[in-house]
Amino acid sequence: MNSRIYCLKKQFIFIIICFIGILPMAFAQDYWGKSVIKQPSDYIFGYGSLINTASRNSSVTTPIPAIPVRVSAQFGFARVWNDRAPSGFTALGLRKADSSMPATTINGVLFPVAGGDIAAYDKREEGYARIEVPRSQIEALSWQSLPNEGRIWVYVPVRSGGEPGVGLPIPNGRYPLLQSYIDVVVEGGLEYGEEYARELIATTKGWNAYWLNDRILARRPWVADTKYSTVDALLKRVPTFQNRLLPEDYAAQLVVSSK
Repeated sequence: MNSRIYCLKKQFIFIIICFIGILPMAFAQDYWGKSVIKQPSDYIFGYGSLINTASRNSSVTTPIPAIPVRVSAQFGFARVWNDRAPSGFTALGLRKADSSMPATTINGVLFPVAGGDIAAYDKREEGYARIEVPRSQIEALSWQSLPNEGRIWVYVPVRSGGEPGVGLPIPNGRYPLLQSYIDVVVEGGLEYGEEYARELIATTKGWNAYWLNDRILARRPWVADTKYSTVDALLKRVPTFQNRLLPEDYAAQLVVSSK
């Protein structure tokens, strides 16, 4: 009896050992080449304040990763100061090229639409038309490549009943260029290096004399913004930079010009 029990124990132990040896093989799989993360179906090309990481993430709960890219002049638009914000300044938009303003390359960033809900962005970008950017007309500017799948979109300002990027207003006394907004854009460009920021400024059209320096403590900018000197050094290449005025000087000029 004891020998039989002993044999049964040996057989049981042998079965357990075999089972333990086979178990990892039963569950082992080769995941090479399999995508376990759902890929976005839509991407947005940002060419203004969306270049700035902090600005891009300011209204979302989950940070939005982005890669630096450039859109070809073949796309047929130029980056211009032509989008009037309700709060009273002129932001960056796109203008459809014509004989008076040829198309240019436009550097910016590309980022995915969270959850594939492009309709949510359409609602947020009210007053803009969403236009698809052909893959052949956009290039990556870093070691990160363009996504293999998905459609790429850009938002272009449009007047009610008008054509995207056509007939839009330029900065004026009541809707000036705003230094605080310019700082956000240029400092976003500096995230990718000074050459990238220089290109951003050089390929932005529509700079003019209506330029309000509304920085926090504009007379002592180093207190609130450590990058102000780098930004100003880059902006000095803009012909109308010398027209930038502090709030009290700008207001006085506006009063004089309105008489």
